[in-house]
Amino acid sequence: MANKEASVAEIAEGFRTSSAVLLTEYRGLTVAQLKQLRGNIRDNASYAVVKNTLAKRAFNEAGVTELDALLNGPTAIAFVHGDPVSVAKALRDFAKANTQLVVKGGYFDGAALSAADVQKLADLETREVLLAKLAGAFKASLFGAAYLFNAPLAQAVRTVDALRQKNESAN
Repeated sequence: MANKEASVAEIAEGFRTSSAVLLTEYRGLTVAQLKQLRGNIRDNASYAVVKNTLAKRAFNEAGVTELDALLNGPTAIAFVHGDPVSVAKALRDFAKANTQLVVKGGYFDGAALSAADVQKLADLETREVLLAKLAGAFKASLFGAAYLFNAPLAQAVRTVDALRQKNESAN
């Protein structure tokens, strides 16, 4: 009994400290495949096989009942502590190569996610790519602004030079 309570507390703590949780069904995967999957997401998440009844109790203690319907069959949870998009991409890519892995859904930003929502999350660019694109857009905007501010000055220089040449040729 104490072991179950400790497991519920551990799952609840993982849920509370995660930026997202993604639920999967792993039926048919070998231990080596599960180890590979854990390695693929290690930088951004931890992956744990859980008992559905204990996970349901832990989620309910955290005030989340939307995931109850997903807790059937062999369930493993990716507790995301890094970039949720990277983890969703890793799960999607692993599921393409290992069809036994099924992404059931998840919980992110205070809302339950369906399997389709997790797929949409996986289709997003990673945080680093989005930041790089934003930086590129800022750089382009700054370059455009600098060009815009320098254009009148350059025009004035050309006008003064033209007047100088006109005066030199008149003399």
